[in-house]
Amino acid sequence: MPAIQPVPYRTLVRIFEGDGFIFSRQSGDHLIYTKPGIKRPLVIPAYRAVPVFIIRNLLRTSGMSRERYFELLAEV
Repeated sequence: MPAIQPVPYRTLVRIFEGDGFIFSRQSGDHLIYTKPGIKRPLVIPAYRAVPVFIIRNLLRTSGMSRERYFELLAEV
């Protein structure tokens, strides 16, 4: 399995929208996404390159596996 690399926030938006998350609102440079069945909203910062630790936290919050992440990343 490849290592998680920093990616632009627009790529993360496409990945999580592909997994069923819906844009809820924006607060400054942070995009808020929700999905039925997920207790906490995802907060995606609008960074040119989102750091790996934020991507890992987003995966944990969303309940998405690394395999699913790389599968959706390949489609983007």
